[in-house]
Amino acid sequence: TVVRSTLDNIQTQQYSTLVTQLATKGKGVVRDLDPEDDLTFLRIRSKKHEELNLTTPPAKSYVLIVIQNPHEL
Repeated sequence: TVVRSTLDNIQTQQYSTLVTQLATKGKGVVRDLDPEDDLTFLRIRSKKHEELNLTTPPAKSYVLIVIQNPHEL
């Protein structure tokens, strides 16, 4: 469930679905490398120069997604 978004409904649904899947896969990779470790932060920069910051706090059941254009800061 999305709590708040400044994107339109379609983009919000796309980002939330795909990024949550990416976070789940990333957590699996980290666990495969070290079973006692966990993915808590992931930063991605695309060709559009958007930055995607994922925060997945340990023992929490949510993912915080922040999308920003660093040229507009």
